[in-house]
Amino acid sequence: MSFLRAENLSLAFGSTQALKDVSLSLDAGEIVALMGANGAGKSTLVKILSGIHRPDSGRLLLDGQPYTPSNPADAAANGVVTVHQSTDVIGVPGLRVADALLLNRFVDGRQPFFVSRRSIHRAAAGILAETGFNLPLDRDFADLGTADRQMVAIARALSNKARLLILDEPTASLSGREAERLYAIIRRLKTAGIVVLYISHRTADLAALADRVAVLRGGQNVGDFRKPVDFNRAIETMMGRPLAAARPGRHGQSGDIVFKAEGVRILPDSIPFDLTLRKGEVVAITGVLGAGKSRFMQALFGLGRLASGRLMLDGMAYAPETPRQAIAGGMVLAAEDRHRSSLMPSDWPGESIAATIGLPHLKRWYPSGLIFGDREKREARAAITRLGIKAAGPNASVWSLSGGNQQKVVIARWEAEPSRVLLLDEPFQGVDVGARQEIIAAIRSHADRATLIATSDPEEALEVADRVLVMDRHTVLEGPAHAAADDLQEKIGP
Repeated sequence: MSFLRAENLSLAFGSTQALKDVSLSLDAGEIVALMGANGAGKSTLVKILSGIHRPDSGRLLLDGQPYTPSNPADAAANGVVTVHQSTDVIGVPGLRVADALLLNRFVDGRQPFFVSRRSIHRAAAGILAETGFNLPLDRDFADLGTADRQMVAIARALSNKARLLILDEPTASLSGREAERLYAIIRRLKTAGIVVLYISHRTADLAALADRVAVLRGGQNVGDFRKPVDFNRAIETMMGRPLAAARPGRHGQSGDIVFKAEGVRILPDSIPFDLTLRKGEVVAITGVLGAGKSRFMQALFGLGRLASGRLMLDGMAYAPETPRQAIAGGMVLAAEDRHRSSLMPSDWPGESIAATIGLPHLKRWYPSGLIFGDREKREARAAITRLGIKAAGPNASVWSLSGGNQQKVVIARWEAEPSRVLLLDEPFQGVDVGARQEIIAAIRSHADRATLIATSDPEEALEVADRVLVMDRHTVLEGPAHAAADDLQEKIGP
């Protein structure tokens, strides 16, 4: 008997049919990968399983009995625990990591109200010992990077004694070594009889773990693949078209020099390096987490300082002290975690697609200080058409969009005004294969600027870039794309 069975689930939001007769069976000790393009219905299905949505029709069975969770806490009480892609809801700034690991226990009353710091630390250390993660228990949660926040979420979920663990893009922000540690934990869970529903756009994850791959497209079941999984077929089934048809062409390296970095040291003791970006060129920097990719990007955007070196933009000295100066010079950045860096909170004015695109351009578009919104809506409509953003219109909330469509909106923000260099830090996190190809096509369609991409995934680097560089210990090693990626692969493991 299946541990959990979904039978003919359907759910509509107004005129949008999110799910239509979707069925899924999950057996004890099984790792099932759920694949689907952004907007295919994966998130809706997960929200039904975790008690956030109720289906219009169909039913859920848990151990053969009707299962109707009223909220995520109810689902967790039944052993169904979800770790979502966004890391913003995991902890509270001002609390330590140890506190974040125990938040669920404080909320549901399992942890006594009056406790000592020593007892909290001891309980949190016990959770880490069970999961095999290494986290700084005394650090402020707000100071953690995306990877460590993800680890906190997974460790806390495992401490809830889940019988079904739903993981949404768990390795999106993890290095190769961290991902391997997570793989080992997931395999241990499988051996213990726990079901894992694994959502990822990285075929390396799925190939390493999945016993079975279920594919959704347009809110419907379109494929079920068992081990050994033919991932090319699975991806083509997900996209509804041949994979090769989406591959972009390559640009040459004959354009004028747009940006040059000479003798750059990211840290005082790091090895200096040079970097040149040409007009129309797409360059990717790949490397493990902590290698210095994000720090370098942030310095170029005026969010930090390089230890030494000279920067030139269009032949002129370039040394931005603020993002405003960087934008004025033509250097723009889509940062690593779009939820924290690029999107307004869901309950704030300005969280629509139009306002998100217009936010950094308000002073230029509305010099009088009066915001009429026509320019924003016009740019948003054009972006929806150009990038294939799946949305009701320019006033739709960005928080109602899937991850891939949110990322398209972030990129559309920097296409609304001319720029000289587009910086993209981990632009494909949580983005499916189909949306990734559309984003790549948009990136490569601009012959009048250079694009610099930071990614921890060598396959993504090879897929998008004319040239691939490897960053290791805060310096860049340049070479042929495949050689560079092979060099990185040796550093991070399979």
